[in-house]
Amino acid sequence: MASLSNSILTFRTTTPYQHEDTTTFRLIDSFLSSSYFSNRGKLSTRTPSLSSKTSRSFTSIINEFEEGKGNKPVDQLEESTSTTTTTKIQESELADRWLEIHGQDDWVGMLDPMDSLLRNELIRYGEMAQACYDAFDFDPYSKYCGSCKFPRRKFFDGLGMADYGYDITRYLYATSNINLPNFFKQSRWPKVWSKNANWIGYVAVSNDEMSKRLGRRDITIAWRGTVTRLEWIADLMDYLRPINSDNIPCPDPHAKVESGFLDLYTDKDEKCRYCKFSAREQILTEVKRLVEMYPDEKISITVTGHSLGSALAMLSAYDIVETGLNVRADASVVPICVFSFSGPRVGNIRFKERIEKLGVKVLRVVNVHDIVPKSPGLLLNERSPSMVMKICEGLPWSYSHVGVELALDHKNSPFLKPTNDLVCAHNLEAHLHLLDGYHGKGRRFVLSKGRDIALVNKACDFLKDHYCVPPNWRQDENKGMIRDKDGRWIQPERPRLDDHPPDIHHYLKHLGL
Repeated sequence: MASLSNSILTFRTTTPYQHEDTTTFRLIDSFLSSSYFSNRGKLSTRTPSLSSKTSRSFTSIINEFEEGKGNKPVDQLEESTSTTTTTKIQESELADRWLEIHGQDDWVGMLDPMDSLLRNELIRYGEMAQACYDAFDFDPYSKYCGSCKFPRRKFFDGLGMADYGYDITRYLYATSNINLPNFFKQSRWPKVWSKNANWIGYVAVSNDEMSKRLGRRDITIAWRGTVTRLEWIADLMDYLRPINSDNIPCPDPHAKVESGFLDLYTDKDEKCRYCKFSAREQILTEVKRLVEMYPDEKISITVTGHSLGSALAMLSAYDIVETGLNVRADASVVPICVFSFSGPRVGNIRFKERIEKLGVKVLRVVNVHDIVPKSPGLLLNERSPSMVMKICEGLPWSYSHVGVELALDHKNSPFLKPTNDLVCAHNLEAHLHLLDGYHGKGRRFVLSKGRDIALVNKACDFLKDHYCVPPNWRQDENKGMIRDKDGRWIQPERPRLDDHPPDIHHYLKHLGL
């Protein structure tokens, strides 16, 4: 039934399809979540319509489809266009509309109703942020805890994303010697890959084939966030300090960001091989190198991240533009955009004004039941009366969100439990699922791209039980243990991770860092 993969099926029945507690809904619900949606990488191309005027149950209809015994062959179902034609149209449209997708007009008219091309791109960049979680070693019983499981050149291959169209050009590291203990992971063993470093993301660039599809060469920066624990919010000092206090350029001394975010972005440990350069220095030197590498091509810079990674995405995007790295030798400007998922507030209203004045485009995808986008600044924020914010502007706990918000609600999805669990509401895979079914405010939730709903339970317990998808199902086989040549179980050695390119000093000198 591969030809039904990623399709939207519409049934006309004598039983109303309205409420989730009806038998009809559950049958259709289960049908929509079956193997027909197992392929997450292709675009939706068919919209079949099946009608049943007999007394047969939906169960028998579904069984006939699965066994290939339906009264009507699949290849004779109604379809709007062929797979090949639709894919080519989508690719051609993306190459023509990429500036619009990238926020050239602040996504006016694209969120309600939801623009299908924008939805696809948001999911694609969200998956690049999700890759940071899937590749990160969280296991405290691993001597590689806190590192990436895969060498840089085998990153996407190791995750089953070999055809994603990007090459990793650099891994990013941060020192764990700062006050965010619930963000960093440390091994319990005495012999570890690094005592003070954590892997926190990567820089990638689209290959030639992907660049042709996108209509430009895309430099993507993906930051790791927090996947299972929310205690890092309590670690925040909830204290704003001037962004230029850490040698980040800013003409406005009153533009401030959360102190913990600044520390994570700018701190380093010169005795550590991996974090002897700050995350800031790693990002700026790599972006400068890549922009200079493609002088005759259209380029975009896209920064993405989830949770705490979203805050780093915001800071790094601001820094790249304020430092002028997106201005090329011919004075043309490389557009830069942030696709943020479930991100906290980063700075005050002066920071918001400055980053928007610089032309950084920010689209924030949030779940209305998630606590993280409401933090910090629970009392004084962009939703407070303008007069109050004006009076309290100088206070060190007055925050403001940046950019455009796309608000989703997990209680609109018929696949998810109506739970108040904070970890579920914050989960990135759940956000991507909600994007897949979102068509606009007040519109019915219908999966359009056909992402496998089992992905939602990868690191949480969010799907309804009748889908029979176990919670927190993603794990390494045998917790990474293998048998050696003598038949004994051991933790295998991993290839040594790349640290810093030899030309980093050259670019640091050019940047004056």
